Amino acid sequence: MLTTSKSIAFLLSLAISLLVMAILSFLDGVSRQVVLTVGGISFVAIFILLYLTLEFLIFKEINNIYTVLDKIQKKDLHKAIKKSSKTSLFPLRKINKTINEYALAKNKEIETLQKNDTFRREFIADISHELKTPIFAAQGFVHTLLDGAVDDKNVRYKFLKRAARSLNTLEVLVQDLLTLNQMESGVVKFNFAEVDLREIVAENIEQLEQKALKRHVSIRFNYNEAKEHLVLADKDKISNAIQNLLANAIRYNHDGGEVVIKLKSTKKNVRVSVKDNGKGIPPEDLNRIFERFYRVEKSRSREKGGTGLGLAIVKHILEGHKSKISVTSAVGKGSLFTFSLAHSRIQSQAEAKSLKTQ
Repeated sequence: MLTTSKSIAFLLSLAISLLVMAILSFLDGVSRQVVLTVGGISFVAIFILLYLTLEFLIFKEINNIYTVLDKIQKKDLHKAIKKSSKTSLFPLRKINKTINEYALAKNKEIETLQKNDTFRREFIADISHELKTPIFAAQGFVHTLLDGAVDDKNVRYKFLKRAARSLNTLEVLVQDLLTLNQMESGVVKFNFAEVDLREIVAENIEQLEQKALKRHVSIRFNYNEAKEHLVLADKDKISNAIQNLLANAIRYNHDGGEVVIKLKSTKKNVRVSVKDNGKGIPPEDLNRIFERFYRVEKSRSREKGGTGLGLAIVKHILEGHKSKISVTSAVGKGSLFTFSLAHSRIQSQAEAKSLKTQ
């Protein structure tokens, strides 16, 4: 009976009004009618005051706290946070706020753990599949040779060459994994120096020229000779990023296609863009292409080579340079990857200004 605000208010107001009536009855000159009238008014007034106080400032707030705790137990934290977001006019709001903050922190923690668990499971599945392919291929060629094919000189050479190619793929995959892991853990240090992006791009075009010729893919390099293309960057890592973008543009282009890499120098930075006219990337895949091992067409991508880690490495390299890579693509028309690096003089001026303010 005493678990509701109405019952408590009724008993307290009845007790107080009876006390008031008892006191008035002992006073001289106070009639019975006055005693009853004052008792009734005091009962009604006290009941309304106590009921409103208990219901809206205490019981309601306590119910909200219990609701939040119940939601936390059921791990329904989104609803718990929404329910406890209302402010209270009573000191209990501090408790409510504390519980709400706790629920919010736990919600973020649970979401992070869920994402990590999903990533872990997907990563183990992906890495197992990626490692299995070259290992099984090399294993098959070697066992074929051991079963007697080693006596045939032509077969021996062909199978050993294929086994070596599979092992080379495995080596590249492991190396890319180590590189990506070191970047994500912050082990890799960036050695910044003034570099000329024109030279880096030209070197990478030369290295990939034969790969492009095999598929009759032409590479065009556009830049303004009158402009400066000096940036503050880690030469090896930026070269690796540009090489990955160019290699992908060649690999996923159609035979006889074209790759255009362009440098555009502005007052503050140099913008690098790599464009191809290949098959393009579907809209639903654009947000995931920088994830480890994510491929738009998994089977065809494996046939074309690559580890599925190139764009993930590019992303981390550019993040280390305080830059971001963006991509636009249309199915059947090709893709465009762009990023920007600050001019070396802009970086030097910013560092000098920072030292003066310290």
